[in-house]
Amino acid sequence: MGDVFLEYFRSALPEELASVLGDTLKAVESGDFLTVLQKPEVQILLGHQHDDSTRSAHLKDFPSWSDYISHRLGLILSNGSGDTSVPIEETPAYRQNLFFLAAVAALYAFLQSSVTGPPLPFTSAEVLLPEDVASSTTALSKLKADLVASLSTDGVAAYTLTPNVELLCLAETILVSPPIQKYVEHSFWARLRVNFIHQRLLSEPTPSLQKAIYDDLATVERMILSRSRENEAKDLHVHFLLERAAIHTHHGFDKKARADLDQATSERAFEFALTGMMGKRTKFQQKDTSQLLVLARSAGSDTTAAPGETASKPKALDLNDDTLHESISFTKSAPTEIQNESSLPTSLASLDPENQPKLDPLDSVILLELASSITNTNPADGITREETIPYATRVLEGGSSNWQVYTQALLVRSRIEGYKSRTMERGLLQLQALVDQVIADTSGQATTDAETGVQVTSFLPKAQEGESAPVNERLRYVFSLCSPSRWELEAELASRWVSLGGLRTALEIYERLQMWAEAALCYAATDKEDKAKRIIRRQLFHATNGDDQAADIDEEKWEGAERDPPPGEAPRLYCILGDIDQDIAMYKKAWEVSGKRYGRAQRSMGQRHFSRKEYAEAAEAYELSLKINSLNHPAWFALGCAYLELLRFKDAVEAFSRCVQLDDQDAEAWSNLAAALLHLRPKISSNEDGEVSEAQVTNHPRTDALKAFKRAAALKHDNYRIWSNVLAVAGSTKPPSWPDVVNAQRRICEIRGETDGELCIDDELLELLVRHVVQTDGGFDISKPGLPRLVNELVEKHIKPLITVSPALWTTLSTLYMHSNRPSSALECHEKAWRAVTSQPNWESRTEKEWDGVVQQTVDLVDAYETLGPRERTEGLAAGSGELVAKDWKFKARSAVRSVMGKAKEAWEDSAGWEKLKERLDELKNSE
Repeated sequence: MGDVFLEYFRSALPEELASVLGDTLKAVESGDFLTVLQKPEVQILLGHQHDDSTRSAHLKDFPSWSDYISHRLGLILSNGSGDTSVPIEETPAYRQNLFFLAAVAALYAFLQSSVTGPPLPFTSAEVLLPEDVASSTTALSKLKADLVASLSTDGVAAYTLTPNVELLCLAETILVSPPIQKYVEHSFWARLRVNFIHQRLLSEPTPSLQKAIYDDLATVERMILSRSRENEAKDLHVHFLLERAAIHTHHGFDKKARADLDQATSERAFEFALTGMMGKRTKFQQKDTSQLLVLARSAGSDTTAAPGETASKPKALDLNDDTLHESISFTKSAPTEIQNESSLPTSLASLDPENQPKLDPLDSVILLELASSITNTNPADGITREETIPYATRVLEGGSSNWQVYTQALLVRSRIEGYKSRTMERGLLQLQALVDQVIADTSGQATTDAETGVQVTSFLPKAQEGESAPVNERLRYVFSLCSPSRWELEAELASRWVSLGGLRTALEIYERLQMWAEAALCYAATDKEDKAKRIIRRQLFHATNGDDQAADIDEEKWEGAERDPPPGEAPRLYCILGDIDQDIAMYKKAWEVSGKRYGRAQRSMGQRHFSRKEYAEAAEAYELSLKINSLNHPAWFALGCAYLELLRFKDAVEAFSRCVQLDDQDAEAWSNLAAALLHLRPKISSNEDGEVSEAQVTNHPRTDALKAFKRAAALKHDNYRIWSNVLAVAGSTKPPSWPDVVNAQRRICEIRGETDGELCIDDELLELLVRHVVQTDGGFDISKPGLPRLVNELVEKHIKPLITVSPALWTTLSTLYMHSNRPSSALECHEKAWRAVTSQPNWESRTEKEWDGVVQQTVDLVDAYETLGPRERTEGLAAGSGELVAKDWKFKARSAVRSVMGKAKEAWEDSAGWEKLKERLDELKNSE
């Protein structure tokens, strides 16, 4: 089949085993899985034949088919001999490796039948299951239902209509066998793949499988890195990195996925760049504009596409729009505009954007996974979609040489085009074509309705022969691509129809797939909650009168007894019912039905309690959910918020710390962590005499809170509330973090200056900052780098332009100018501070406190005139000329005092402030 995993397995086999297993390996590589499953040893395992060790094992004696296979496998593998004289085919090592290959063949056959196609050339039930079961429709249906039910994990059910589920169960049963795990080291990689496929069969990721998957990932990585590079298969580590990136993306660990993709790109020496180039997108566009594109070139490839190269691939539908070009028309020899303003490598700069070389399939996989990572990480908006589509376009227009890679590129493009009015039709039709193709390729015929058995016709003609490919090509990159199954594709198509208003078509798809939860959510989203509840309750309860057969499906409310046993999806269905009715009892029922393993039930319960301000109950619910899945970031965040409301600040710190460990880009979590830290007491150490003082603080939470707030501000650079917190905390630490104060105040002025003006300035903290700067050793020297220069830039560029009527701010600025040898500016600030006070309407008829404020500001102005007026100018054109700052400073001082006294004579004559002004005026007269 060309799978690098099988090449890796072959290279590790001893020479004797490699020779006897050669035909079996070739059969697996070429996709001839039936040959492997019909091997005599495998037939004994499946119960179609017997030997002395397995003759007494019968299916009826075991609770499930998987247990039956596991028991027979144990009997066969334990019946071994260490005699070296026996033929190699009778040794335990041969049987262990043969059964391992049988597990791999079963896994690949399952993927062929549900993901990639073409149709299996055999019926898996007839090949794997006992004849009496395979020939009985009732027995076969029951066994398959039991196998699907056995795949339920942590209260999350597998897809009900999973086809050929016995293939997956056979692979899983063999690979978890202790002898296989002990003696076939490659079984960890195969088991990793089985567990990930199992995870994707569930409606949501489960913590148990996630832990098993990541444990196997660590084991496989150690196994690969421990082998000599000379002996390993080509690009083995790259395949592993891409497979791990797909797993990271599925579980939401996009940062880890991106790191793996970057490493794979480096190891492949693959060059690509997301850049811009002048071109036209519409047919009527007269002027070229910058268009986003990806320039990419595989290592060792030519600069242009080789003519005449064709490969089987699905049909890519044309746009056929009356306005848009089929593809962007780029300007010839136009200068390239690089997004990050760096120069392109020569190998990329020489590429023709409309005729780029064909990429190696592995490099195409890297681009497609990058597109998935962008979509998964960023909000679903137009900018994200514009950034994503060039990756898919590059793979499509380059003409990928692999069928499955090209199919995935078509899927990525159709997902993006579904949001644009001009490309919406092509996106929907392309998705429909892919669905029809996958249905036909995996089942060999059009699918049938689950209830009526009526065949569902294809929307587009069946794929032609040239649009198909052999199984070895389809399966080669399926694990790296994380290609969706046929029911996942159909569900995506239904979701697309819902977004376009095609509710009836979407419901037909959901009901045919027996996705009752999705059908109910579809009704609930269109304000038809009664129908949604009827669909859910029908799966959970019997008819009101107990007669399900005679019930009218459209009118029956299904309020009878609970179904026993409940369906596999009962926990999820109860939660949806609780969401619709806002009934906590439904969440409790979901928790009980799942055996207290369904974490979503407790999360929903916690959310409901939180909305009712029942914070203690909410915290308890979130704690229970996190015992099931300790990696759920939203649950940790909600638990931290509940702890804050309960004033349990230490617990809140722990909860938000877990949040930022899981996602260090969550600004709200960093901000809340800081808020919780502010309420903790510092750790204090005592001295040798046992005395405790504030000086012995070893780790002050306020310092940690400042770090957390700064991290939140870095992530949300435009959130002025977070910057206000940074400013307040930076100013309250001991000693204050003055550089952070400067930075925070500057950013607040940039964000809120236009709307709030001087109100966005913390005048008290600014005064403390200026006092600190002017009192530092070495003086206030703004000519050298350091805090004085930062403060001066803050004042001149951001604070001074915003001040209007705040005397405190003008006074603070005057202090700054005084100590930086700028007397003219200092006196000007004093004058503006005085005008700000005296320009207030009716100040003379207000309270005595305000009158005393006017008096003090007038006295300060007179003192400033007296101190600064006689000094020489040091600023502007008059600097150094000997000209005084204010040669008529005495006149101005007397005029200021007289104007205040004249307005206030009637109201404040003979008051203490009046006497103070009178005394100051007499001093000015006597000084002449």
